[in-house]
Amino acid sequence: MGTVTTTRPRPQALILTAGAEARIAALMAKAPEGAIGVKLSTPRRGCSGLAYSVDYVTEAKPLDERIETPGGTLFVDGASLLYLIGSRMDWVEDDFTAGFVFQNPNAKGSCGCGESFTV
Repeated sequence: MGTVTTTRPRPQALILTAGAEARIAALMAKAPEGAIGVKLSTPRRGCSGLAYSVDYVTEAKPLDERIETPGGTLFVDGASLLYLIGSRMDWVEDDFTAGFVFQNPNAKGSCGCGESFTV
């Protein structure tokens, strides 16, 4: 009578919309040589404290979360992960702007221009 251990799948760190996945694919299609994906991080910046930053990455860090998309890999900075769990990442374009947009349940507030947030 051994015990049966079941493990639940780990929740996804970040939810990507089809628009975000398409933008990652477009970025990877024109990526500089040596880029293995794009990386999302939350550097300290702006009037609210933290900002979202997406950049090309040439090496994976051991604590980075890896999210495979049809067009390439999105890495989430390990130090930023706690601020991002459960967030939704989208790519939005209109007549005047284009950019990644985040719905982050961990954010307690953001600055008036939407460039930075606080947890």
